[in-house]
Amino acid sequence: MNTQTFTTLFPVGSHLCREPMPAMSEMKHDMELLKKQGFNLIKIQEHWMIDEPREGEYDFSRYEELIEYAASLDLGIYLGLTCEQAPHWLYEKHPDCRMIMRNGTPVVYESQTTLPGDGKPGPCCDHPGAMADQLRFIRKLVKTLGRFENVVVWNTWQEISYWAESLIGGHVCYCAHTLAAYRAWLRQEYGDLDSLNRAWNSRYAEWSDIVPDCGNRVTVSAQEIQWRTFMDNVQIANVLKQRAAAIRAADPLDRPVFAHKGGPALASSMDWTYARCQDFLGSSCYPAWGCGHAWDDQKTRPFDKHYALRSEMLDAVAYRYDYIRSANPGAGHAGGVPVWAAEFQGGPVSTGFHKGRVPSADDIRRWMLSAVGAGVTAISFWVTRAEIMAAEQNGFSLLDSMGDETPRLKEAGRIGRALNEHAELFAQPTQQPGEVGILVNEENFQLCSILTQGGDHLAYSMRGWYHHLLESNVPVDFVSVQHNADDLQNYKALILPFPLCLSETVAEKLRAYVEAGGCLISEAAPGRINEQAFCNRGEMSPILANLFGVRQTGFTMVREPNAGERWSPPERTWGEYLDATMLEGAGPLAGEKLRANVYVQTFDCQAGAEPVLKAGDAVAGVRRTVGDGQAWLLGTYIGHNGTAYRDPAIHAAVRALLTACGLSPEHKGKLIVRKRVTPDKEAWIFTNPTGETVTETIALPNGSQVSDLLGGPLPVSEGPVEVTVAPLDVRVMIVEG
Repeated sequence: MNTQTFTTLFPVGSHLCREPMPAMSEMKHDMELLKKQGFNLIKIQEHWMIDEPREGEYDFSRYEELIEYAASLDLGIYLGLTCEQAPHWLYEKHPDCRMIMRNGTPVVYESQTTLPGDGKPGPCCDHPGAMADQLRFIRKLVKTLGRFENVVVWNTWQEISYWAESLIGGHVCYCAHTLAAYRAWLRQEYGDLDSLNRAWNSRYAEWSDIVPDCGNRVTVSAQEIQWRTFMDNVQIANVLKQRAAAIRAADPLDRPVFAHKGGPALASSMDWTYARCQDFLGSSCYPAWGCGHAWDDQKTRPFDKHYALRSEMLDAVAYRYDYIRSANPGAGHAGGVPVWAAEFQGGPVSTGFHKGRVPSADDIRRWMLSAVGAGVTAISFWVTRAEIMAAEQNGFSLLDSMGDETPRLKEAGRIGRALNEHAELFAQPTQQPGEVGILVNEENFQLCSILTQGGDHLAYSMRGWYHHLLESNVPVDFVSVQHNADDLQNYKALILPFPLCLSETVAEKLRAYVEAGGCLISEAAPGRINEQAFCNRGEMSPILANLFGVRQTGFTMVREPNAGERWSPPERTWGEYLDATMLEGAGPLAGEKLRANVYVQTFDCQAGAEPVLKAGDAVAGVRRTVGDGQAWLLGTYIGHNGTAYRDPAIHAAVRALLTACGLSPEHKGKLIVRKRVTPDKEAWIFTNPTGETVTETIALPNGSQVSDLLGGPLPVSEGPVEVTVAPLDVRVMIVEG
């Protein structure tokens, strides 16, 4: 198998091992087992410390032997780099290449194995000497292993991040090299020191005076927001770009280069940035590592089985891969780039002496098909044979510690073979384009992440809107206002969740979108705070206040139903909260009800604004026609009800709102429908999120024929068809003609 033939396949693979490597004979044996089950890809993870233990002395022989053997089995190789696990000689050669924590302490940790965290945080890549050595090593690795044609893809960073807070107890990096890069970036962003001082309300005399806040308590300030923006979106991006460039310079076959996240940075646009640093961005996926959110309905222990399995499918798989897909150029649609499930759970989560549930064949099927429904084009399982490292003892694997077969391995192979029978649908970016975009704003993310409760509410509202749209069967993407400004007009409606922080630059983009014919749906208090962490007079973005045609008259916390305390802080005194209430629909939402969550914002209508929600006699939501579009401002946080205090009346009101914006569901029923589309063939992915078997009639295009991806029974092969999906299951229909 070479790189040319591999592009026609849906890559279904498995990570062969992590350091220390098992016996070569065991790994070759497991390759044969994977090949027999229909897998076409093996991941090998290399380790800088292991491969160059002394400067200039390389040993890639184990990889070469494995890659050659894989070629004899017609298996492709997915090769991942682990540069954070740096050799000791690097620190002796460059003593000042150690990262510095927020409190000024150098990071003395040096990973001897891939656990914990694949060597993270590693040396500082802003150190010119240390980075030069890293890039030299990468070029040598690629030149050596790149001669094998069955190496089909390079991964520059396994689970992009430093994870310094959890691994070493402090944020990084505050060394002189990173601070110099930070100041250079600020100079580029602001032009001169006077402009920065005016924006920040500061009085720095020299660029060298600017240092991030290193106190124990994080301050909500322009200084902290810009520092975090730099580290998340610029510093890491520079590392990704340099590694990708080194690989491309050394690879004679110009194979794809990507990197992957441990999980998407939900509500942040940093993943859009990372996706543009190499050919595409992927993500890990361990659905059974967690369960839902503390604010959800049914979030109790022991976990309700239905709630847990539903959360695994819709949150841990579909939501996260829709986010990663959206972050990639082209949003995973036709003409876009691949979307890789770069690490996919194959066995029980095992951390220390805590072993999780062993995935069943049913788990593997629902997880894999949920990923396909979110646009994934490749799946690589972690790992093949049970982990031998004590920290993850006997965990995660498709195969157990002993034995050559498990139901989960067989099911993964069965589904992989079925997907490859329609590789033109599943191995390419063919996701049906979204009609609604949920807006992602990095300015808002950075401010909310350091504001008490802010980040929790932003992420929760965004996730809730995703559930509202998914269950309404309206195709949805996530859209970064920093990266997708030219794409906004592709969407009939844009959702602006928990938009507390907003610059006037972003507000102007949204105003132009509405004037050109789009429907903007904003939750309460858009632009209450500007991008420099200062409050706007009038408590809203001036541009958006004008767009919606309102003046704020009130902004007051509201109680949760039945005296709930999921997100409500304790009262400091009398009179802080309004009683729990349902807002009454008016105008185009007449007869509908929406729950007030967190706050109620009320308005004085001006300039043609039409009331659409009422809190008693007060206006709590408006719609205004502007140009060819509509601007909707909802004076509370509706997204929360996607997963908390769920109520059929609220979902009906959300659907009425979508209808008023010209949006129609793909399917009216309990089944959730996602589509992969090519000119001649489509895949319709049906998810049953309920606890009961659901049978619904599906109308097909005239003259089309339908078959089940996995060979399940269908009453007819053309015309309207009854589709039956078992509880908490996923079924895929292939529609042709």
